[in-house]
Amino acid sequence: MAAAAARPVTSPSVTPAGSARTSGRSGGTFAALRVPNYRRFMTGQIISMCGTWMQTIALGWLVLSLGASGTILGIVTAAQFLPILVLGAYGGLVADRANTRALLITTASLQATLAAVLGVLVITHVVTLWMVVAFAALLGLTQAADNPARQSFVQEMVGPETLPNAVTLNSVTMNAARVVGPAIAGLLITLIGTGTCFLLNALSFAAVIVALIRLDRAELRPKPRLTKAPGQIRDGLRYAVRTPSIRIPLTMMVIIGTLAYEFQVTLPLIARQAFHGTAATYSLLTGAMGAGAVIGGLLVARRRLTGVRSLVVIAAVFGVLILAAAAAPSLPLLVAALVLTGAASVAFISTGNATVQLSSDPRMRGRVMALWSVAFLGTTPVGGPVAGAVAQALGARAGLVLAGVAALVAALIGLASRRQAAAHPVTAAGRPTPVSS
Repeated sequence: MAAAAARPVTSPSVTPAGSARTSGRSGGTFAALRVPNYRRFMTGQIISMCGTWMQTIALGWLVLSLGASGTILGIVTAAQFLPILVLGAYGGLVADRANTRALLITTASLQATLAAVLGVLVITHVVTLWMVVAFAALLGLTQAADNPARQSFVQEMVGPETLPNAVTLNSVTMNAARVVGPAIAGLLITLIGTGTCFLLNALSFAAVIVALIRLDRAELRPKPRLTKAPGQIRDGLRYAVRTPSIRIPLTMMVIIGTLAYEFQVTLPLIARQAFHGTAATYSLLTGAMGAGAVIGGLLVARRRLTGVRSLVVIAAVFGVLILAAAAAPSLPLLVAALVLTGAASVAFISTGNATVQLSSDPRMRGRVMALWSVAFLGTTPVGGPVAGAVAQALGARAGLVLAGVAALVAALIGLASRRQAAAHPVTAAGRPTPVSS
């Protein structure tokens, strides 16, 4: 198994060094929606994502309502993502071994149950801070397996040629939900309270489960099922390190995921401290990023954009826009800057995700995407408390400054790594291989 998996598989758009070979048309902005299974899947995801964003807003506001500081908010956020950091690689191995569709039904059911329990605790006024931390940690446990399975399942539905478009449309729908979900959450929190948001999120998972059950299994392209054997997690790690078009995006995402994607910590603090706002203000800021991500995602979806070269440029633009948001002197200017930041954000995530997936051997895809989830989400236990502490000590805007600098540093490291890989191209087997620009 290890020897066979050591041969990197690249798509026509990704070279071994991660350079973009082609970035042409993807077959239209909504090419992936021509696949019936993908349409069914995305219908369930759109509904569920709205509920997830409602829960995200409610969770952050609930923590602050319980009297917690910015640092505590960071710790609660870290509790949700610590299981992904610690168990993410094993979650990817589970995804490689399991029937992906059945695994996703299981994780959706567990997340619905957790949301319902917390909603009842909030509505009955018995919730305490330790209960919120426990909820966040248990949610993270389910996400450790759900994230790599859900991301790798996209290729089982659409195939490699349509994957970049499908990945981008995933991001578009997630960020469209970022507009709708927070708007509903802000209204519900103001009129009723946070508990209703958790209960509605629990109900939204029914759409996911129904969609997964209704998929035409004959039209799926299931990955090879991995048989149990020792050393498979180590094999996945070695494979990722040896493949530049996987290693470089992962390295960049570790930096950006740790210090830049901490908006769930920085934005509520900016809403409350910098602009003396309410939950509606926080929802407005989150929704602005979501609106920008939808617009940017639809533009990216028209292009088959992959490769480290594109990723470096996008990361640099992302960093500059975050710094512009940090310097915005008024709420309208901050909202405008966050719209542009959201567009750059979805472009970075979509390009990196597609590059990593298309560079992965199908037998390694679950473990590779688990590493992507660790880099994106699992780094939050480190970055969440850091961003919260920086914002608490230096002001809410300082958290955004930290994020912008991190994105620029990631771009520089990606550029240097790409040049090094191009100068010394080596395959996973250790043999030189030509590199195209």
